Amino acid sequence: MVAPLDWDKLRIFHAAAEAGSFTHAAQTLHLSQSAISRQVSALEQDVGVPLFHRHARGLILTEQGETLYRTAHDVLMKLENVRSKLAESKEKPTGRLRVTTTVGLGSGWLIERIQEFVELYPDIQLQLILDNEELDLTMRHADCAIRLRQPQQPDLIQRRLFTVHMHVYASAGYVSKYGKLNSIDEIDQHRVVTFGEPAPSYLTGLNWLEIAGRTDGSSRIPALQVNNLLSIRRAVQRGV
Repeated sequence: MVAPLDWDKLRIFHAAAEAGSFTHAAQTLHLSQSAISRQVSALEQDVGVPLFHRHARGLILTEQGETLYRTAHDVLMKLENVRSKLAESKEKPTGRLRVTTTVGLGSGWLIERIQEFVELYPDIQLQLILDNEELDLTMRHADCAIRLRQPQQPDLIQRRLFTVHMHVYASAGYVSKYGKLNSIDEIDQHRVVTFGEPAPSYLTGLNWLEIAGRTDGSSRIPALQVNNLLSIRRAVQRGV
């Protein structure tokens, strides 16, 4: 089995070929002239052929040296290209980013704010995974998550993005027909649309209207239940 060529020797050989002399190569690489000469001689022994014609005025590549130089040059250029891309990747993110959140939050809030991100990071392939069930980030089902509660996994890094406020809404048509809700005590005189099953337990807090104002612990019966926030909003807009 042929032993692989020593990369340091190849790098020094390439520098000598580019410079045309051991002296100039030594200045470029910040090495001594004798160190350059020794490494090139060792490489010639490794490949079994002379790589330079040595003259008083400098170095001239042999035919075999030309072949090795072209190959070494191609490899160096490819490595430099990779190095540049790696350096750019530190400043400019690239690749795929998978973001998971609930169906309602993703469709009603996040999707409205995606355009700026896409324009700012054109080299990122963004994938939104909308699911009311919490995906396991440790299993790489997604890269990051936007959630409506504290994460259950203690090792996750978290950042607070915003505060969610709960309000009562009705369409203008509904208010015109059934009147305006003036206080929490008047809810029983109105129709209520709430979040329905099946739903993860952490989303049941969205149904606070079912018990708002009740002191006996009982729940009022909603006129409609839907397990999708966008459909709930649409139903309210239609005056249900």
